[in-house]
Order: sequence, then structure tokens, then C-alpha cells
Amino acid sequence: MSDVLDMDRPTAERAERPAWKEKPKPVTRAGKGVVLVVTVLTVIVPFWVVLATSLSPDSQVIANGGYALWPERWTTHAYDLVFSGGQITRAVGVSALVTVVGTAASLACTILLAYALARPGVTGGKPIMLLILFTFLFPAGMIPSFLVVNGMGLRNTYWALFLPVLVSAFNLVVMRGFFQGIPQELFESAKIDGAGELRILFTIVLPLSKAVVAVVGLFYAVGYWNDFFRAVLYTDQATMWPLQTWMRTYVVQSQQSLINVAGNVNEQIQFAPQTVNMAVVMIATVPILCVYPFIQRYFAKGVLTGAVKS
Repeated sequence: MSDVLDMDRPTAERAERPAWKEKPKPVTRAGKGVVLVVTVLTVIVPFWVVLATSLSPDSQVIANGGYALWPERWTTHAYDLVFSGGQITRAVGVSALVTVVGTAASLACTILLAYALARPGVTGGKPIMLLILFTFLFPAGMIPSFLVVNGMGLRNTYWALFLPVLVSAFNLVVMRGFFQGIPQELFESAKIDGAGELRILFTIVLPLSKAVVAVVGLFYAVGYWNDFFRAVLYTDQATMWPLQTWMRTYVVQSQQSLINVAGNVNEQIQFAPQTVNMAVVMIATVPILCVYPFIQRYFAKGVLTGAVKS
């Protein structure tokens, strides 16, 4: 009798097992594979076209209508032209400076403010949080922001490229939620040992918050690196433009921008504008591609643990 019950047990368990726990059917797995392959190709093919076009000879690009799938002859003439005028080299430096300084300043301010708002009993914590959420739902707009920056004397300075967006309300909410999820017993035991708030933050909270700090730092870094509009809005000098602003100039006004960068009309006529445009796109994309793999492992964990309060 017990043998019969044992034989029937797997069948009963399968009958009670929820549908989402069932092993996927071959058709379902094949469909997932097809979707995955199509998604990967959707990302890889455009990137490869950009890279191949930037390294292709001009005759091939012109003959193919402005793009190339595989270079007939590998050449770096587009990159040589981009860096020949020195403006792109300076723009890369400006972008790197704004990204590094802006990310460090934004992380410092966000961590301190999020920690203060996450602690219970902070004076004025709830009104301040409501004001931050209000700015998140109802942003000031371009003209008021410009008037504030101009009134503070920040125009035509590098400060204007990151101070107006120093703290992101979304990143602040994510980090505050993570800090609130840390067990209160840790704070209480640290206070019993005589630790102050800053010591608790740097010795207990931050070591436990590597994931969310890495993700928020990535958000800030990508935002600063990809931004082009603040330089157009707050600066009148092209020497202060970051790389993304120059990339916009190349794409929108490719022929004239070639003249400005190369400084030689006869030389720039030999080149197809598409190769230079694609070269600038690659220069602007590669740094983020190099940084992201080192932070990717923290990405999902940091966002989920910071957004969902335990």
C-alpha cells in the first residue's frame, strides 16, 4: 500500500504545482531563444554598422549610400580628421572632467541627504522629502532654470554643467529606500558603542550599500557623459563644449563642422561626412562601454533593493 502511495505522490505533486513552476515546453523555449537572438541582433548590428562605417574608405561609404557593413580596406582617416583640429580632444577632456567631478559631487550630496532623510526623527525630514518629490513631479522648466543659473553668475563656467542637476530626486528616493531597509539594530548597537552619525554612515551604512551606490553612480555618470543641452544653454564658448555637444554639431551640420574641425576646405572635401559622424559616435560610446561591465553585476541588485523597502 505504501508503494502505491509513493508511486502516486509525484503525480499528485505535479497536479498541485502552479503553472508558472512547470518546465517550459520546447515551443516556448524555442520562442524565447528567437526573441533573445532578435534582441541581441537589434543591439549588435547597428553598433557594428557604426564601427564599420567609421573604419571604411570613403569611396565604399559613398557607393553604399552612407554606410558599410564590412570595410573593404580598414582605415582610421575619419578618426585622424576628428582629432586633427584639437577640439574633439579638448571636448573629451571636458566631458571627462564634468563626469568625474559631477558624479563625485552628486554621489556625496545624494548619500548625505538620503541618509539624513532615512533616519527617524529628523527635524523637518517629512516636509523636505515632500518638497523633493514635488520637484520630481513638477520640474521647474528650462527658462526658470536658465534665469537661476544666470542670476547666480554660473553662465560660461564649468559649474553650470553639473550644479543645476547635482541631486536627482529619483536617485535620492532609491538610495533613501535602501538606507531605510538596513536593520535598525545596527544603528542602535553603534550608538551604544559611542559612534556618531557620520561614523555610522562611513563605517556601517556605506559598506553595506556598495550595490546601490554603484548603480546610482552609474546613473549620474551616464547622465553627465551623455548630456549636451546644458552646454548649449549655459555656455557661449565652443571651447567649453563637451563631447556630446560636438557630436550633435557633427550630426546636424556635418559638412560645416568638418570645415571647422579640419581647418582645411580642400582636405575635408575628400572625406565622406558619414565616416566622421560614425567616428564621433564611437568616441562618445566607447568610454561608457568600458565602464559598464564593471558595474553591471550591481545593477539589478542595487535598483531592486533600493526601490523595494523590506
